[in-house]
Amino acid sequence: MARKFLYIVAVLIVLALAATFAYRIWGVELLRQAMVPGGRFEAQAALPADSYARADMWLARPDKPGNPALWTPQGIKPAARPEAAVFFIHPTSYLNRAKWNAPLDDTEANDRANLFLRGQASPFNGAGAIWAPRYRQATFGAFLTTKADAQQALDLAYRDVTAAFDQFLKEAGDRPIILAGHSQGALHLTRLLHDRVAGKPLAKRIVAAYVVGWPVSRTADLPALGLPECTAADQSGCILSWQSFAEPADPSLVVESFDGSTGFTGAPRKGTTMVCTNPVTGAPASGEATRFDIGNLVPKSDLSSATLGKGATTLRCDARGILLLGTVPDGVGGQYVLPGNNYHVFDYALFWANVRADAERRLAAHRAKRSAWIDLFVRRAVG
Repeated sequence: MARKFLYIVAVLIVLALAATFAYRIWGVELLRQAMVPGGRFEAQAALPADSYARADMWLARPDKPGNPALWTPQGIKPAARPEAAVFFIHPTSYLNRAKWNAPLDDTEANDRANLFLRGQASPFNGAGAIWAPRYRQATFGAFLTTKADAQQALDLAYRDVTAAFDQFLKEAGDRPIILAGHSQGALHLTRLLHDRVAGKPLAKRIVAAYVVGWPVSRTADLPALGLPECTAADQSGCILSWQSFAEPADPSLVVESFDGSTGFTGAPRKGTTMVCTNPVTGAPASGEATRFDIGNLVPKSDLSSATLGKGATTLRCDARGILLLGTVPDGVGGQYVLPGNNYHVFDYALFWANVRADAERRLAAHRAKRSAWIDLFVRRAVG
């Protein structure tokens, strides 16, 4: 199972308990019964201060043999001398309802997380060296309930993420930084931006933050995250975010949850628009459907790897900020699409080559801006 390709295994989040079929027939309540832990949250001590100095606490890091984040489709290679440092937070890979948080040594969850990195972190290996920590992630069922236990589980997971991030900063040196995540990982990334980037000198080192598969309010979140929304392909120091649906789409479950929450500014998110980046242009998606070429992953028949496809689709952003695809490339989706025509598990796979190009463009822009700062400093010092 550990060798199966990421984005096929990713659908097990829903398929493991036949959840897709069950959801479509009986609704979210049955899914909650199947996935939400029945017991109470169990508090756990913080990890020892030096935990993330150990190599075994990382799923991916530059010196890790068999690093899953170095996977690439045939014909593409990771950068020989990666310039940036990438901190990637993987999505939920723990599906067990026995606990609210995954044990760090859970083999099945770690195997899935490794597979996620192959398809989701790998677009960034052309721009930087990738660090991706193990963490005591909240179980999948934590996202299906409003119980206090769920928030406590997410807080515990975030505590591990911050500890890993502190160690990452030590190891990254003075390199430019790319931040990225998906789903639960993107949620934790928004908290990192708020707590560790906004208003800090570190913000000047951020090439971009890819908050993918998690909603970000333009008015209730962005002002408190320390970076603006990306509005151009050659912009650095900004945030990208999208949630992929195919038309006709029904994103009501996402929107209802979003509208019932409070943003990082303290304002309600209800009625606000979400950041909706076009992964091809790197700018906000237009409200009008426009055709684009995309570079998507297509799995091989034996599920052992994937090839890079050349697809085309129209893309547009709806009134609330959901990215809508007019058509979906062959080999993507089918029975694995979530209710509402939600392509959540394919958020990176649909645009693998586009994300790779985007990260490299933004790194070049960051490099140019940094050089301009240095030149200005030297001129002032000499003058």
